[in-house]
Amino acid sequence: MCRSILFVCLGNICRSPAAEGVFLNLLRSKNLLNDFQVDSAGTGHWHIGKPADRRMIKAAEKRGIYLPSVARQILIKDLDEFDLILTMDNDNFETVKSLEKSLGRIANAKIRPMLSYSKKTQCLDVPDPYYGGERGFDDVLDLLEDACKNLLNELISRN
Repeated sequence: MCRSILFVCLGNICRSPAAEGVFLNLLRSKNLLNDFQVDSAGTGHWHIGKPADRRMIKAAEKRGIYLPSVARQILIKDLDEFDLILTMDNDNFETVKSLEKSLGRIANAKIRPMLSYSKKTQCLDVPDPYYGGERGFDDVLDLLEDACKNLLNELISRN
């Protein structure tokens, strides 16, 4: 069974910390927190050490979701330390796949688009709300709640 999940976006301050928080919230509600390792990272280094974007924190808090992450950049070792790496858009996916190529072998982690678990959209890119308005953060959370719920249901049903 998948026990460790890494959510990845560009800067690790909006989408991937939101996915991490949403998934942790679901695990908490099902008393499964001790069964999983959950983290998030960015493909870029610009925000290392910073908390999630205040607008994403605010949008998540309105839903009772806490965002505990501190931004970090994905490391090559993450490809072997996690069972599943979920990317927020195609650019993130391609960046993580290029890290895998630098390993010279297939990584331990399965690398998939986050929205491949969504039942509400055919799109595979979670839009980046950073430069948009407040509504964009809620839209991202809507997508992530759907995808995370389906992801967890799939993981539980495999067990």
